[in-house]
Amino acid sequence: ERCFYGSSGYKAPLSKSLLLVPSALSLLLALLLPHCQKLFVYDLHAVKNDFQIWRLICGRIICLDLKDTFCSSLLIYNFRIFERRYGSRKFASFLLGSWVLSALFDLLLVEAMQYSFGITAASNLPSGFLAPVFALFVPFYCSIPRVQVAQILGPLSITNKTLIYILGLQLFTSGSYIWIVAISGLISGLCYDSKMFQVHQVLCIPSWMAKFFSWTLEPIFSSSEPTSEARIGMGATLDIQRQQRMELLDRQLMFSQFAQGRRQRQQQGGMINWNRLFPPLRQRQNVNYQGGQQSEPAVPPPLEVSEEQVARLMEMGFSRGDALEALRASNNDLNVATNFLLQH
Repeated sequence: ERCFYGSSGYKAPLSKSLLLVPSALSLLLALLLPHCQKLFVYDLHAVKNDFQIWRLICGRIICLDLKDTFCSSLLIYNFRIFERRYGSRKFASFLLGSWVLSALFDLLLVEAMQYSFGITAASNLPSGFLAPVFALFVPFYCSIPRVQVAQILGPLSITNKTLIYILGLQLFTSGSYIWIVAISGLISGLCYDSKMFQVHQVLCIPSWMAKFFSWTLEPIFSSSEPTSEARIGMGATLDIQRQQRMELLDRQLMFSQFAQGRRQRQQQGGMINWNRLFPPLRQRQNVNYQGGQQSEPAVPPPLEVSEEQVARLMEMGFSRGDALEALRASNNDLNVATNFLLQH
């Protein structure tokens, strides 16, 4: 049953809500209600000694540092590909599971530091929804294909994932003890992603809750799949309207590139203009062939697309039309087609 799921990879209501709501609350606390920030301090010392259990919730939702808010929001925006691929209920279950598990690992790491080195960090942990963001790096590393887009300094290369890792490193080094939250997030993400101790069955979103949020949040934070006849819908805020327009333009650009690829293939007897669709890949092919033996004449890509690969792309949430066009444009390369659809 698909409830609270993003349709064909373009809704992602949970990611949009996590992008807009916590950021707005962080700005509200920083600019208008600074006297209320003490209620959202992530103080494990107060939790342990004063039994302020509510800080495990309030202290791990809203970022009090605007730099952390900015970096975590950018990462959530990029990690929305998991909600598009797996659906919002499974994505929300992963965030809930990693959020709960990371609280336990935070306590263990803080106690281990104090016992081993005498360092008290319980009152200085950064606040905010940070541990689940670091936990998302586990499926990002394991399941997102790595595609080289540029090569620098010989063996060093820039891939489609490099910028995300740099952004995560920036967040990792933004505070004195944020590495505790980062490590606990990575461990909790590894435990949940590997289904260790069956935590994915215990810490999951119930179906009734998924239906409730599907009914309440999805109409506000989701945008309908763009079509050639669709008008730009009215969002709840100006930011949502802008996001809808950007998604519509992005989708139209993708269709335009596919159409150009088809025309080029027809004009050149099956050859695709890689310089228009995937410039870095074309450059890599040229580099690989330089200095070697003269290559054989290029074989035209097959016109028939593997139904198995189409089915795999459709399982990720993409429509059949998009899957067919991406596979044709990428010469039936499933990894290239997947990356192109995820990034567009």
